[in-house]
Amino acid sequence: MDDITSKLGKAGLLAAALGLISIVLSLFNYNIRILSWIDTWGTTMGWVVRGLFIFGGGALFYFFGREEAED
Repeated sequence: MDDITSKLGKAGLLAAALGLISIVLSLFNYNIRILSWIDTWGTTMGWVVRGLFIFGGGALFYFFGREEAED
């Protein structure tokens, strides 16, 4: 079970990082290839999806990414 939670934490960190990188690149009219579908529904929806990536990834990392101290 610990293996699954650590992988969820890493996946959350990756999702949050991809969201942040996508925001920075979108300022220069670029995007990550795997996230190129984000702006197909319009610019506003693209920003909403980027925010959800950051918020959801951060939540996964917060809840599952921390190592618990063993007594």
